[in-house]
Amino acid sequence: MKKPRALILRAPGTNCDRETAHAFERAGAETVRVTLRRLAAEPALLDACRIVCIPGGFSYGDDIASGRIFAVELRVRLGDMLEMFRDRGGLILGICNGFQVLMQTGLLLPPGPDGRPQATLAANTSGRFVDRWVHLQVADGRCGFLQGVSRLELPVAHGEGRFTTVSPETCRRLESAGHLVLRYATDSTGASTNPNGSEADVAGVCDATGRVFGLMPHPERFIDATQHPSWASRRWSDGLDPAADGAGLAIFASAVSAAQ
Repeated sequence: MKKPRALILRAPGTNCDRETAHAFERAGAETVRVTLRRLAAEPALLDACRIVCIPGGFSYGDDIASGRIFAVELRVRLGDMLEMFRDRGGLILGICNGFQVLMQTGLLLPPGPDGRPQATLAANTSGRFVDRWVHLQVADGRCGFLQGVSRLELPVAHGEGRFTTVSPETCRRLESAGHLVLRYATDSTGASTNPNGSEADVAGVCDATGRVFGLMPHPERFIDATQHPSWASRRWSDGLDPAADGAGLAIFASAVSAAQ
């Protein structure tokens, strides 16, 4: 069976594209890393792809707000093209900065009744950049990136990751519509691992089709068991196989399966 191709979309300041490409390749995809401007100039590059991913980093230095400039360029140059890509069955993933980008393009969540965005990703309640590991719970649903996945442990690294909606009613409406597919969960002690104060503990969101997904945690940073900070101790106490997959690989494998 021919491998599906994943296009990793870059911009100045993107710095997780190589790790993300490696994760997709480990999951069975072919990859190509392309700048946004090249794709705008050569839209035929998208025709051979089944998956588009906007990886993490600090696109354009996050000079205005996280992901803002990338989102504007994406919406103006490629918005219609990506909508058609999604409508013909293509998958779109945004990780961390990529999630911030997707939230500002209209590809991920529809506008509210007043035509304005229903939600945003704001500064962490701590006011600080957060770099740590979190536990995650997957909601049952249609998201093509989370099929067969129930719980995860992944790292986060962001300063603006707090999911917030315009009202509690909006949050309930998004939940009932199946958009809120990934949440920060408790650890083994029962303590919350929500790192940023996200409303309803939201860590990831999908669109109405289940083919566009954005999340703040970094699955590409945990595709091998040895990438976990406690691997050395768990290796001896739990008999952990150093050749085992990390939890994040399941997200890429789910996408590759859905794209075939």
